Amino acid sequence: MPTLSPKAADQRKRLDRFLSEAFPEQSRSQIQKWIDDLHVLLDGKPAKAGYKLRGKEQIEISLPEAKPSALLPEAIPLDIVYEDAGLAVINKPAGMVIHIGAGVHQGTLVNALLHHFQSLSQSGGTDRPGIVHRLDKQTSGLLVVAKNDISHANLASQFQLRTVTKRYLALVHGRMKKPAGEIQSAIGRDRSNRLRMSTRASRAREAHTLYEVVENFPRFSLLQLTIKTGRTHQIRVHLSSIKHPVVGDTLYGAPARITLSAGKQTLPTLERNFLHAAFLQFLHPRTQQTMSFSSDLPEELRLFLNQVRRLDADS
Repeated sequence: MPTLSPKAADQRKRLDRFLSEAFPEQSRSQIQKWIDDLHVLLDGKPAKAGYKLRGKEQIEISLPEAKPSALLPEAIPLDIVYEDAGLAVINKPAGMVIHIGAGVHQGTLVNALLHHFQSLSQSGGTDRPGIVHRLDKQTSGLLVVAKNDISHANLASQFQLRTVTKRYLALVHGRMKKPAGEIQSAIGRDRSNRLRMSTRASRAREAHTLYEVVENFPRFSLLQLTIKTGRTHQIRVHLSSIKHPVVGDTLYGAPARITLSAGKQTLPTLERNFLHAAFLQFLHPRTQQTMSFSSDLPEELRLFLNQVRRLDADS
């Protein structure tokens, strides 16, 4: 299992927080269980979840042998952008869940990965083989998958150190007043709706999103967004918090039906969020070579955007 080395920037961080950032696919409670069960050693000795890092420790993670997983390979088509012995980059479609969870037992990206690849990392647990980071169900685009634990640990460390570049395209409601900006509102679980995240949560973690206007319309803006942190629903929550929800994202305030020109013209219903992970860059775990990947808007978003442009020209 991997050995992690905190950096100077990690000084004073709690051990459980550091590990949560290094393994974003794991819940905080699971991380704390690892520590309580002595699967995490700090300089060769047991440690407490609340230990404040000095930035020079060696953290060894040694999990027990995984129990056989009930996951089954499924012959689900995958858009594989890149693949080698240590990792793969996948272009995920909207509508696909990353891994099994509450009410989801099949048809996930993990089920598809098990069919397409002979081996996947186990660092994320038996139910999440290969998963280093996630995209929401209705978000499409690029994500990297680890084929072994060494690649997983290296990629997870890059995400934790925020050296991975992730850029998204989003169409939002409302015309942005500034050509570029940033949102730095902490995000936590919504107190009244557990399915939502919120910038007004009582227990929140820092979150940082940069945005740039690519194209403006009378009632919409096409944005390019770069996230510096990787909180759950981060882009969706941040844009909603400044009154510019992502088109199609009814969970965070976007209307289900869009009518233009005083009710005379109606855009087709978008059955997903207009949010796409368009660019991903990281260092290859083995060669340390910079790996960069781009993904065009999927057809349903491209057609929707063209409709917006046409209606804008006619108005």
